Amino acid sequence: MHNDHGLNRRDFLGLTAAAGAIAVLPGCTGGSVVPAAGPPRSGGRLRAAFTGGGAAEVLDPHETDLYIEIARAKALFDKLAEYGSDMSPQPRLAAHWEASQDLLTWRITLRQAAFHDGRPVRARDVLASFARIVEPGSSRRAKASLSVIDLPASREIDDRTVEFRLKQPYAEFPNALATLGAYIIPEGTTDFDQPVGSGPFRFVSFAPGRNFVVRRNPDYWEGPPHLAELEIVVANDEAARVNALLGAQLEYAHDLTPTSARTHQNSGQVRVHRLPLSNFHGLAMKTDRPPFDRPELRQAMFHLVDRDELVRSVLQGSGQVGNDLYGKGYRYYADALPQRTQDLDRARALVRQAGAEGLTIDLDTSDTSTGLKEAALAISDQARQVGLNLNVRLGNKDTYWSDIAKDGVLASYRSGAMPLESHIAQRLLTTSTTNNTRWQRPDFDALHQQAQSTSDDARREQLYFQMQDQLFREGGFLWWGVSDWIVASAPNVGGIDDRAPANTLDWARFDKVWLA
Repeated sequence: MHNDHGLNRRDFLGLTAAAGAIAVLPGCTGGSVVPAAGPPRSGGRLRAAFTGGGAAEVLDPHETDLYIEIARAKALFDKLAEYGSDMSPQPRLAAHWEASQDLLTWRITLRQAAFHDGRPVRARDVLASFARIVEPGSSRRAKASLSVIDLPASREIDDRTVEFRLKQPYAEFPNALATLGAYIIPEGTTDFDQPVGSGPFRFVSFAPGRNFVVRRNPDYWEGPPHLAELEIVVANDEAARVNALLGAQLEYAHDLTPTSARTHQNSGQVRVHRLPLSNFHGLAMKTDRPPFDRPELRQAMFHLVDRDELVRSVLQGSGQVGNDLYGKGYRYYADALPQRTQDLDRARALVRQAGAEGLTIDLDTSDTSTGLKEAALAISDQARQVGLNLNVRLGNKDTYWSDIAKDGVLASYRSGAMPLESHIAQRLLTTSTTNNTRWQRPDFDALHQQAQSTSDDARREQLYFQMQDQLFREGGFLWWGVSDWIVASAPNVGGIDDRAPANTLDWARFDKVWLA
């Protein structure tokens, strides 16, 4: 499963030095120095570059996985709801929703919207879309979230009203409607060669692994886009994306490194956008086996980590410190808990209490995602100061996530944006399928169930605080930081929202963008 590469501090310094100067230059953490793009105007073709998935790419919105696939799906299709910048669900094709007292029945009223071929979006299209996503044998991304719906018991009340029956009370059911890949397609659609959606743009052409062209939908329910056309091109090499932007062959480049962002920040040639709260970075400690079945040792880890150094060196200043809890800045996040800082004396005392002085513990990491390996090396160095020897092992890039789910005791971890409720449901319940810390607490499960069985927001917030307080004290996740997602645009591009984390409603929102 793993290669035992004896990585050390010297390798780590080499890595960060190779990635560019570690210190953040003064005044380089905010937006660009490029003047504003001026008021919205209509027309033009915007060319946007993303990393692609090769010749196997498809336009089936239920199969979206990569950022480029999500950006294309957003252009052509709509969901009933989408995550806002604080991860709260925002109505989209659903004009509004209401729940029964017992939270088992949800009534959704649809907007007056039309598909690109002129047919209205109806309740039966919604039911057919969800039935396709959850059909037996499917492994579509939205299936897990939508399987709470009892589809045979759900029904269309009229063309613009859907009634969903759920298998259990779910106060935050709109989160499921906003989940990745839960797009609404016309009933009976099986072929996506000429896709028909209800989104802001209409399909023109698609060459998998190369480019995708769409044009403005003048009848879009939210108003037509400013742009006449949008082209999404594939450029897997980050330097190629930046050079194409500098050479005016592109107007938008997705996914820049902090190094590139810093290089071009003050050049006046491009505008750099740092989308906050986009990627959470941490460690996963397995709580069901030695040595991390000892809560004192987990607490020692919480106290030994220098979060500021990790944000500085691993995230190269493009992010902020975490507080060992997922979801900083999101709805229901426990802001009231004190910010942890490195306390080596406390960590040493806890290591002694756990009987773990001088212990060697394997720390699994990988090159599969930026920063995983660099963080492991830095944390291993920090741990040595309190008498723990964390042996950094470089795992197989292709099987890393499934390997650390099954094996090992301590691993580098990261996560994109999702609501707090989804994070808990997917990773922290006894029944969770991706419970990488093996956190299995009936009392914790009960708090989650209570939270989903109450329609009182204040009560739910209180229950979320109790869950997070428990995780803060003795959980298996140590979330040390949250990084920005960096995109860049030409100086003449207006309308990009700098507050929207990657993969939320206002990210890659090309219907709101214009060319000055």
